[in-house]
Amino acid sequence: MNILIVSATPFEIQPLEQHLEKHFVKSGPYQFQRGNVQVSLLITGVGLPLMGYAMGRVLGAKEVNLAINAGIAGAFNTSLKIGDVVQVVSERFADLGVQEADGSFTDVHEMGLIDPDLAPFAKGRLINTSSEAFSFLPKAHGLSVNRVHGYPADIGSIRKKYPDADVESMEGAAFFYACLLEQIPFLEIRSISNYVEARNRENWDVPLAIERLNGVLVEVVKTVSQ
Repeated sequence: MNILIVSATPFEIQPLEQHLEKHFVKSGPYQFQRGNVQVSLLITGVGLPLMGYAMGRVLGAKEVNLAINAGIAGAFNTSLKIGDVVQVVSERFADLGVQEADGSFTDVHEMGLIDPDLAPFAKGRLINTSSEAFSFLPKAHGLSVNRVHGYPADIGSIRKKYPDADVESMEGAAFFYACLLEQIPFLEIRSISNYVEARNRENWDVPLAIERLNGVLVEVVKTVSQ
């Protein structure tokens, strides 16, 4: 079984890498083997274009039986607590489109440039159809952005346009898009490091989010490698 664990930055999954180095055999750069299970780590860089390129390159070169996107995220949904770990079951490209003269935003589906129901989209969303097979985490709906929100007026606008959004990241939709088109099982696991509010890094807890995220990742790896 080939498992691909994808992260934008190395520090987000460093504890997992340390676990793999201790309990698996390192079989190559960012590759670890235990029995018939191979775990590969992919660091893509931050952002949707970097994620898209990295996923396309890897999925075109090797067989992947399960892909996992792991990272931290901001929460729109204030019922989520800092440090909570969720499974993101749907994604949207939140800022792919045009800003109108009145300041409102029209996405590419509303513009008619991409059919909102052209696979892998479903009403403009990317939905993980295999998510029901993985029910060990609370489920959340994601928005993927090129610019993380930190200005209250813009936060209000994006929440009004996408009221079902729970979390915000900078890579998730590109990961979903690649996995859905390649028809491979996948998970997006995110740990909440902050709320999407007026930007204030003092309210963030990145170390806690990373600790909780990697605790879940280690358990996933243990389960599939038994």
